[in-house]
Amino acid sequence: MLSYRHAFHAGNHADVLKHIIEVQILRYLAQKEKPFWYIDTHAGAGLYSLTDRYAATNAEYESGIARLWHEKNLPESLAEYVDLVREFNPDGELRFYPGSPLLAEKLLRQNDQLHLFELHPTDYALLKDNFEGAGKRVKLYLTDGLKGVKALLPPQPRRGLVLIDPPYERNDEYREVPSSLEQGLKRFAGGVYAIWYPLLPKREATELPKLLAKHAQRWLHVTLQVKAAGRDGFGMYGSGMFVVNPPWTLLQTLEQTMTYIRDTLAQDPAASFSIVTNGLT
Repeated sequence: MLSYRHAFHAGNHADVLKHIIEVQILRYLAQKEKPFWYIDTHAGAGLYSLTDRYAATNAEYESGIARLWHEKNLPESLAEYVDLVREFNPDGELRFYPGSPLLAEKLLRQNDQLHLFELHPTDYALLKDNFEGAGKRVKLYLTDGLKGVKALLPPQPRRGLVLIDPPYERNDEYREVPSSLEQGLKRFAGGVYAIWYPLLPKREATELPKLLAKHAQRWLHVTLQVKAAGRDGFGMYGSGMFVVNPPWTLLQTLEQTMTYIRDTLAQDPAASFSIVTNGLT
């Protein structure tokens, strides 16, 4: 099934959580001179217009990045993230939202590499256009990232971030993601793995973090709920990030910022967040 297009959801609350964490991890990896790889299993189109018919359909960005756009005195990690988004909107108006790959490109150095998987042919073509002229450090793959990532591990520099964020359109993906993590850790035990998933009123979504925890020793699990779960049993009411081998700085950053994020992105009084860790000192 290839019906999912991230353009409908670009810049929403889930993107805010995912991309703040991505930026923090990449900034940490870039502190050392040794190169590293960024691997994205579901890269999408790379850049999204917030005024086209896809993003404007539900205007999800209005309850996400737009709520931070004009805020003053943002916490440092949020300010770093918003400043990166501003680079794609030089006139100051929020018209474009960068996906994970283009945010990563802003933070990676010339000796680092980006490896980007995208299975949807239309989004792959857009991704290719958005990285035209980027050079040999960017590798694009028109294939299933959950399957293709195995061939890239371990990365040659033995340092890297693997971002795993499928759309979870199929229930199979809730089984494939833990399996992909398990296989990845066998090949690249020291890598950083960041797994995004939706908060949904369904068993598969609730059980996913438990399945991921079975395969990892050091991990951080953060969730952001922006509203109450729907009584009809449908609809995403938040999202989570499960990070394996997180930078030691990430926990402190989230402890300092999640209250602000919850309060700013809340859609009703049920908004909340949680942070759970294992093996971190």
